[in-house]
Amino acid sequence: MEGDCLSCMKYLMFLFNFFIFLGGACLLGLGIWVIVDPTGFREIVAANPLLFTGAYIMLAMGAMLFLLGFLGCCGAIRENKCLLLFFFMFILLIFLAELSAAILAFIFRENLTREFFTKELKKHYQRNNDTDVFSATWNSVMITFACCGVNGPEDFEAIPHLPYSSLEKAVVTPEACCQRELQSREGMFVNKEACLSGNERFQNRQGCYTVILNSFETYVYLAGALAIGVLAIELFAMIFAMCLFRGIQ
Repeated sequence: MEGDCLSCMKYLMFLFNFFIFLGGACLLGLGIWVIVDPTGFREIVAANPLLFTGAYIMLAMGAMLFLLGFLGCCGAIRENKCLLLFFFMFILLIFLAELSAAILAFIFRENLTREFFTKELKKHYQRNNDTDVFSATWNSVMITFACCGVNGPEDFEAIPHLPYSSLEKAVVTPEACCQRELQSREGMFVNKEACLSGNERFQNRQGCYTVILNSFETYVYLAGALAIGVLAIELFAMIFAMCLFRGIQ
């Protein structure tokens, strides 16, 4: 009976580690995609130190989980106490790090409010100055998501205007808010002159905060559910690893 129980734990341990292996592969792939994606996210990630750090942390965590899942599977099948102990200690550190990151994300969630982004935009945005990292990032966001400002074009009224060609008129709306045939920097403007002269028909009027929130709302809940699932799998894997370690003679 004891042998059957040990055999059952061994295969359950293998199953849990297989899921950890798959989770690590997914995180690794997602981290690589965020860093090399050509549709605008690469510039956004590179321009924001927090996102830049987060992308590489996700990459590192994915690689570690990928390796740990592999080692855990090998340790379970081969009944190697050394591999199982190494697996348990390493996954415990990862579990605590992920739990700490989740707590910090909850504590600092107020930094992602509409008011925070509006204040930062009005303070640092320099319109078409792509040599400025903050401005280039915002321009990429507005072009990629076909949106304008945080709340809408009115966010730019407090930002110093630029004279526009022979019209000698202050331009409130930046070029990045003008409608394009394709949502990329290479996309042709639908009607740039009409947009910059104030014709709302050729401007993206919706704020980026709402557009991005709606775009990622489903993925945020999915990511949260995935994170809870990964933590639960890691917890059970540690329990089975220790039980299997104690059961091996």
